[in-house]
Amino acid sequence: MLKLITFNVFAIKAYPFGLLEIKKCKFTHVFSNKSDNKAILKKQTLKKVWNIGKLYSSFFLSRLFKAQIIWGKPSSISIEPTTACNLGCPECPSGLKQFTRATGNLKFDLNKKIIDELGTYLSFINFYFQGEPFINPDFLKLVNYASDCGIYTGTSTNAHFITEEVAKKTIESGLDRLIISIDGTTQEVYEQYRIHGTLEKVLEGTKNMLKWKKELKSSTPHLIFQFLVVKPNEHQIKDAIQLAEEMGVDEIKFKTAQVYNFKDGNPLIPEQEEYSRYKKKKDGTYILKNKMSNHCWRMWSGCVITWDGKIVPCCFDKDASHQLGSISEQTFSSIWKSNHYKQFRKSVLLDRKEIDICKNCSEGSKVWT
Repeated sequence: MLKLITFNVFAIKAYPFGLLEIKKCKFTHVFSNKSDNKAILKKQTLKKVWNIGKLYSSFFLSRLFKAQIIWGKPSSISIEPTTACNLGCPECPSGLKQFTRATGNLKFDLNKKIIDELGTYLSFINFYFQGEPFINPDFLKLVNYASDCGIYTGTSTNAHFITEEVAKKTIESGLDRLIISIDGTTQEVYEQYRIHGTLEKVLEGTKNMLKWKKELKSSTPHLIFQFLVVKPNEHQIKDAIQLAEEMGVDEIKFKTAQVYNFKDGNPLIPEQEEYSRYKKKKDGTYILKNKMSNHCWRMWSGCVITWDGKIVPCCFDKDASHQLGSISEQTFSSIWKSNHYKQFRKSVLLDRKEIDICKNCSEGSKVWT
């Protein structure tokens, strides 16, 4: 049974991205995630926990002394299965076909190379960056290899390709978490953001996953409905909670939306400010809610690896404009501690607001509500 709970807590920021970052927060959530927490903990080792401790210690000292210090290797990474997508969402360069970088599908051998070098340190792999993961014909093989190496895995999907056969194979792949985007409870509202999308396909894909989890007696993947709150759908938040409960998914999360050109307003910014990353000023213009502090945990905890092996700092570098190296040509260790990477981390510590990809970043603000 899903429950809606609002409470004030001193919380450990979502594991494993910020395991040791403690803050007070107000958290509104519909959830039943005990099995997901168990799955995360089950795949931890002393080596992985020690690695996170080293990363956070070096991050803390770097902030304190404004000096680039890095101990340990990434605890979490995002790997991009593909840049291709079947939808045309208005704030997504993949759907809008606006990339200037090369596009394609991740190959199994490159995925294996990444995991073979980093696997014993990794607490989590998010098989998602841009694109729809299930378009890559080898996607579930990529997940399965990581799962067999004892790594917690997750991905995000629009669920249009989850037939019964794909649902069964997804569960058998060992995928731990599956986020399903459902940004409306009626086709009319859903398609205002998920352009070219069909809500019925999302619901059918979800039913297939639920059916095969039951058939195979599997607690994984943990199924999450993700509702990206924008102005056209904010009136359906309660309906989304009801739909999640009726279908029987494990959890529903409401995510604030990143929009471009927000200063003078944007038709996607919701009127309910608690569901927005932006704040309206008295003069009618908008600013980011977060204070743009000169630090970023993501620069220490992990990175993003594109389908062709390029290492980029984080998920806000959608067009891979800040390439720090290529694992296709180098070892990850040589990139992680390279002068180029060190200089980028140092620039974050000294003047983060001057870095283009940081100017619309949610670091320090509330993304999930």
